[in-house]
Amino acid sequence: MGNWVVNHWFPAVVIAAWLGLNVFLFVYYFLLFDRDKKFYYTRVLLGSALAWARASAKCLNFNSMLILLPVCRNLLSFLRGTCLCCRRTMRKQLDHNLTFHKLVAYAIALFTAIHIIAHLCNFEWYNDSQRAVDGSLSSILSNLHQDEESNKWLNPIHTNSTTPAYVTFTTIPGLTGVIITVALILMVTSSMEFIRRSYFEVFWYTHHLFVIYFAGLVIHGIAGLVRGQTAESLNKHNPEHCVQDPAHWGRNNTHSHCEEPEFGSIPAESWQWVLTPILLYVFERVLRFWRSRQRVVVTKAVVHPSKVLELQMHKKGFSMEVGQYIFINCPSVSRLEWHPFTLTSAPEEDFFSVHIRAAGDWTENLIDTFQQQKPKTPRIEVDGPFGTASEDVFQYEVAMLVGAGIGVTPFASVLKSIWYKFQHADQRLKTKKIYFYWLCRDTGAFAWFNDLLASLEQEMEESGKTGFLNYRLFLTGWDNSIAGQAAFNFDKDTDVVTGLKQKTSFGRPMWSNEFSAVATSHPRSVVGVFLCGPQALAKSLQKCCHQYSSLDPRKVKFYFNKENF
Repeated sequence: MGNWVVNHWFPAVVIAAWLGLNVFLFVYYFLLFDRDKKFYYTRVLLGSALAWARASAKCLNFNSMLILLPVCRNLLSFLRGTCLCCRRTMRKQLDHNLTFHKLVAYAIALFTAIHIIAHLCNFEWYNDSQRAVDGSLSSILSNLHQDEESNKWLNPIHTNSTTPAYVTFTTIPGLTGVIITVALILMVTSSMEFIRRSYFEVFWYTHHLFVIYFAGLVIHGIAGLVRGQTAESLNKHNPEHCVQDPAHWGRNNTHSHCEEPEFGSIPAESWQWVLTPILLYVFERVLRFWRSRQRVVVTKAVVHPSKVLELQMHKKGFSMEVGQYIFINCPSVSRLEWHPFTLTSAPEEDFFSVHIRAAGDWTENLIDTFQQQKPKTPRIEVDGPFGTASEDVFQYEVAMLVGAGIGVTPFASVLKSIWYKFQHADQRLKTKKIYFYWLCRDTGAFAWFNDLLASLEQEMEESGKTGFLNYRLFLTGWDNSIAGQAAFNFDKDTDVVTGLKQKTSFGRPMWSNEFSAVATSHPRSVVGVFLCGPQALAKSLQKCCHQYSSLDPRKVKFYFNKENF
């Protein structure tokens, strides 16, 4: 229960507050447009569809205000830095930025659907009122001020030949609504996990339609097709009183005199909601562009087994922390595409490095470009670094680091930094024990990391801290010959697969056993669990964090942290 509170309660409070604000806005504006005297005659024509359209529009504005904030990476890094003195649970919420971004996007899609359906109904009822010749109230309202140039009309459809389709594609609200909807559909569908993983370029380019989305949103309400009675008209024409005798509006009547009602558009206000986040995002992009234009020198480029490219680089003024990541662009591959990669170097080194696995067209082309252009290296542009959950690893007494395949990269930075701290006898190191787990499908993936682990083994022996790092390597894909060879050479001092003193395990870890052992060894410690790997593994580790955390606040607690780009 204690771990559930840490890993779920606070995110749930944030989501509940967001949902609560959405519900409040929707209900408040629904009741406003459903009861306000100003829209009495508008409701005569449109019924409750008016309230549905306007309430969903307010929620659309609210969520459009929020959608850009979780992807302002410099803002998040700034907040992470200023929250170092905050409670751990407060800082952890910044790691849910992409989850919140997706939730807000789903809300935008939902309210867009409600808004469209409501306005489709509105157009039909506007049209029916215009065509009516029965002298009904809706017919009278539709014909008011139609022949005048005073712009005081209520029904935007002025002729019987005007169709809803004509209004949709010839008016500013209609046309921008179509454009916004198409852009939103393309962005949402291209963000599906399958497309994003398999066709990242499709996701990348279509997601930049957000520029068209916001431009359309700001312009959408300018024409003001949906209208309400003006304040001046309300002083001369009380709809609740005058509705009884519409035939005598504007005529002298001894019993009651009601002027003809006059109507005005609802002021466009979407820009008021989104102006601040748009300015923040523009500043973010300008800052990132300026940083990306600074010269980057590639000092070393090596292609390791399993087609992993290691790049060591230098950039003036570059400063990093463990576990951070950067965005990389290679103009000779694509001038527009930027991809995130975790830094594998330590802050103590005079260069920064990344390891890039071939996992798509862009990475394949990048590796091929470096292989073909030797000895001349292609130009690289770098933006960042940006903060992640792994920055907090040294804030825990005990840390469990879990990397799957290339997901080991943030922990390479952590382990390198530990090696340097041992070298300089850093007394500020709060962490007392690290458990490191690396899961790989093939033996070649271990190759580029072996040297670092071997150096750590030697350094810990020389410094008398052999118990500081406990690492386990798991080979999840193998054939019988590898397993047989490993069993035959099991008694040797070094592992036949990696050449390290720690033996390689075949298969996957039994996480319940691992967590139980850590909880037993550290009964009163705060344990940080860090993962860079697939979502299925994240669920297993979260479950174990919950299961093995003690209800007693004085005893062991497991805090789950996951890398999110």
